[in-house]
Amino acid sequence: MARDMGPIIKRCRYLGIEPSVLGSSKKAGHRKRNMRKLSEYGIQLKEKQKVKFIYGVLEKQFRNYYEKAEKMHGIAGENLLMLLEMRLDNVVYRLGYGRTRKEARQVVRHNMVTINGKKANIPSQQVKVGDVIEIKETKKGLQRFKDVLDVTASRIVPEWLSADHDNLKGSVQTLPKREQLDLPVNETLIVELYSK
Repeated sequence: MARDMGPIIKRCRYLGIEPSVLGSSKKAGHRKRNMRKLSEYGIQLKEKQKVKFIYGVLEKQFRNYYEKAEKMHGIAGENLLMLLEMRLDNVVYRLGYGRTRKEARQVVRHNMVTINGKKANIPSQQVKVGDVIEIKETKKGLQRFKDVLDVTASRIVPEWLSADHDNLKGSVQTLPKREQLDLPVNETLIVELYSK
């Protein structure tokens, strides 16, 4: 399986996003560089790369999400972000059971999560409103989750989720709305890019 293994801080600096968006505590810093002025296409492409990088999604999968978002009722750009937010690995991250989306993805891949009491180990699995996401009973006592909760305790759980940190579980209350997402992206540029 292909993965992006490049340096995170360097990539964040290039895309113009803070590493905290990814859950990292490091600072990107700013370097003066003589960068060319981007064309309209370049700006749109950079916005798409930003979203792909934040969610850890590769091109083919991202295109599939966009095509699905376009067929849904509503605004395609907002639908795209909503589909990405409803991925299991992202929900685990948002609940605070992973310091970063990559760590949340690993938690899911290592069979540590259940949805409504059933095993779930596919990070891209879409969760639905009413689903209960829980760390497996046998894994709840791990020091790993105590350490993670210490780090993520200050992170605010979004309004569309509810979390019970004592029992390491949470549920999806509603579908996320655009104003509830703290992402530094302009999704309309992605729609413009794909509609060419």
